[in-house]
Amino acid sequence: MPDGVKKNMQSGNETGTDYQKIENISQLQDFARVLEKENIIAVDLEADSMYHFREKVCLIQMATSKMTRIIDPLRVQKLSALKPVFANPATKKVFHGADYDVRSLYRDFQIEIRHLFDTQLASMFLGKKETSLAAVLQQRFRIGLNKKYQRKDWSARPLPEPMYHYAAADVRYLIPLSAILETELRKKGRLSWVIEECEYLSHVRPASDNNKPLFHSFKGAGRLDRRSLAVLEALLRYRRDMARKKDKPLFKVLSNQRLMALAKAKPESLPQLNPKGLLSPKQAQIHGTALVEAIKQAMQVPEKRLPIYPRKKAPRLTPGVPGRIRKIKTWRDTKAQTLNMDPGLLINKALIQTIATKNPHSQKDFEGIPEMKRWQHRTFGREILTLLKNGKQA
Repeated sequence: MPDGVKKNMQSGNETGTDYQKIENISQLQDFARVLEKENIIAVDLEADSMYHFREKVCLIQMATSKMTRIIDPLRVQKLSALKPVFANPATKKVFHGADYDVRSLYRDFQIEIRHLFDTQLASMFLGKKETSLAAVLQQRFRIGLNKKYQRKDWSARPLPEPMYHYAAADVRYLIPLSAILETELRKKGRLSWVIEECEYLSHVRPASDNNKPLFHSFKGAGRLDRRSLAVLEALLRYRRDMARKKDKPLFKVLSNQRLMALAKAKPESLPQLNPKGLLSPKQAQIHGTALVEAIKQAMQVPEKRLPIYPRKKAPRLTPGVPGRIRKIKTWRDTKAQTLNMDPGLLINKALIQTIATKNPHSQKDFEGIPEMKRWQHRTFGREILTLLKNGKQA
């Protein structure tokens, strides 16, 4: 470990299980004033998606090079004091696997983040295969994280002290980890790649269903016929209503596998339901009558009103495009192997097809491909242009 990083981890840092809880607005405001003077902070959070219908952030862990604090948003319900800190471009915010956290902070508190650095993404761009926080900390610092509380109910109060220790450990090493990763990325010439990817990541937002049918987001629905889709939609609506009523996550009411089996079998009576083992005895007792009724109603929907699964029409490829796709993919796979990177991280399939379709003739043409990031066309644009021009691998 570099001496500078080792010093950052040891000199002046709280160690072991040291941390402080923030449980009121006054404490939060005091901490926010401290954060305003920091040029780098580490962030993580815990949520309750395993236990409630609408998930929410239950803890926010934040660390500087010298302190670790755990904010309880269930008690400090107004987090406006943190908004300027997260929005300040002069302060780097280090996350590990930031996608979920960025979406959750915006969903619950309208917190927007500028100058984000994701240590998981950085590890991926360095070609690491195992990029969970536990794996990365074990590899880098020989630190083993205890993950026994990962699936606990973080909305319960009071939380046992060991759960706070667990939460604090997840954030404590992110700052020294980011220093190591940035050094290695800089040596490989990939730091600018990750910085741009992190900028994009900081703008992700929670998905909106826009009142679309529930089966649009159900895996496997596209393989069903229209009548089965109607049945599935009725079942999904029932499950959603029950989950909301009982304040449980969807999977704790009925699993996706159970709903798919019901949509295919379409039992219209309890005698039809029970012998097929479509539900457990307890589920049949609780939900059987209501599910059968939902199925019967869906079976009565007129043919012309049956739902249609939205299918994106594959773009019609003009002559020459398939060949260009193959050439770019072959080049991409070879380049990824040379760089020891996942090929999809370098250039994904959708972008390969877009480039092949656009058939760029100059570097400026890449600017007309919004899916292509600056680091991709600046680093590999000339090679791709040569490949397309010569009709052979560059």
